[in-house]
Amino acid sequence: MQNRNHIFSSITLIAAVGLLIFYGFTIFSGRSGRDENPFEYDVDSFKGADSSLIHYAEVQSIDFEGKKLTALTLNFKDELIVAAGREIFRIDSMFQSSLWITTQYPVRCLATDIEGLVYVGLENIVLVYHPDGSKQAEWDDFPRQAILTSIAVGDSHVYVADAGSRVVHYFNNSGKLITRLGEKDPVRNIPGFVIPSPYFDLCIAKNGSVWVVNPGRHTFENYLPSGDLVAQWGKTSMRIDGFSGCCNPTHIAMTPQGEFVTSEKGLERIKVYSPAGQLLSVVALPEQFDEGTVGLDLAVDSKGVIYVLDPSRERIRIFGKKEVS
Repeated sequence: MQNRNHIFSSITLIAAVGLLIFYGFTIFSGRSGRDENPFEYDVDSFKGADSSLIHYAEVQSIDFEGKKLTALTLNFKDELIVAAGREIFRIDSMFQSSLWITTQYPVRCLATDIEGLVYVGLENIVLVYHPDGSKQAEWDDFPRQAILTSIAVGDSHVYVADAGSRVVHYFNNSGKLITRLGEKDPVRNIPGFVIPSPYFDLCIAKNGSVWVVNPGRHTFENYLPSGDLVAQWGKTSMRIDGFSGCCNPTHIAMTPQGEFVTSEKGLERIKVYSPAGQLLSVVALPEQFDEGTVGLDLAVDSKGVIYVLDPSRERIRIFGKKEVS
């Protein structure tokens, strides 16, 4: 009898364990029995935004069919300049493009100054061109591991973002290297740039300081030419007011009012923030881009119109503010 009780108890225990396993599987699979992954990385719920935040609409586009678009900028006349591989195009007021400059290697970034000079960033060289298309200078004072991702030109200085070296190179406008900004320095409370992929952008503020994206930390950092870090802001979040993923925002630009325009990858969004980092407006949402689009370079003209380089659709997309009714 004792042996039979022991067998019965064993059978009961096995049945109980089986039930636990079954119900556990049912919970993870869903009550309907569908084969769903409870740990799936689902971003769909973060792709939208309150309609009251969407203050822009697409008003125009410029097609570059068959071209691998890599960078864009605007000159002091609000003329658009676009790079596609080794070719640089100038766009007239009627949005007609013409080939302007051809470089030896693919262009990674572009900038212009108040005299119309064009600064062209290749992998580890900056070329300077006259408005007539002739080459004026070549700057090669960069480390061997340099990957140049952004250029910003001031009245008498040039900042160059280098994702490979994780620093910002600070030159005078003659091409002489003055110093490097953003290197990790606990004494000066500088955290150092975290750059998991080659997206590392910057822009110059009206006071001559430079705002630099620290993409791995999802923050904006403001440096003086002396190298001092004087301000920063940012928010890590997949929600509409934050940035997420390995390295966002990927690109930034500044409006005439000193606001920041940002673009992201992973969640393909274009947004506008105040100088202090408050979300002001949504320009475009993921539904307006092909899934997986990266490299949404930005420029803003003197009227606040936003230009977005869309490599996936091979076009420049232009967004203007909606009229307030």
